[in-house]
Amino acid sequence: MVITDGSGLPISALVTSATPHEVKLVKPTIRARFTKEVPKHMIGDAAYDSDPLDSELAAMGIELIAPHKKNRVKPVTQDGRALRRYRRRWQIERTNSWLQACRRIATRYEWKAQNYQAFVHLACAIILGDYL
Repeated sequence: MVITDGSGLPISALVTSATPHEVKLVKPTIRARFTKEVPKHMIGDAAYDSDPLDSELAAMGIELIAPHKKNRVKPVTQDGRALRRYRRRWQIERTNSWLQACRRIATRYEWKAQNYQAFVHLACAIILGDYL
């Protein structure tokens, strides 16, 4: 899981098992951020369409911007104005491609998650060093 700022620079990275759903990993990823301030907006794909997650992030002062799933039964909570920011999601995907350019991250050679997390943090530091 990676959280980036508006320009695509990583502000948080978390390595964990692949079994939990992404919605359950949002709060631990926010807690593992590199910066002191909490992001004001979070853009996610349709997998983040969760009313409990939306209310938890709103309590933290974060606005969740995610399109609704096609099979959503509950009333719509997103309006078109906020979803215009969803178009900027390519910046997050660009950050993922920057991280995948690092060979040690593209293929996980490490047995322990702590070692892999260290390489992810090192790659984030290299990205931040190149652009700051």
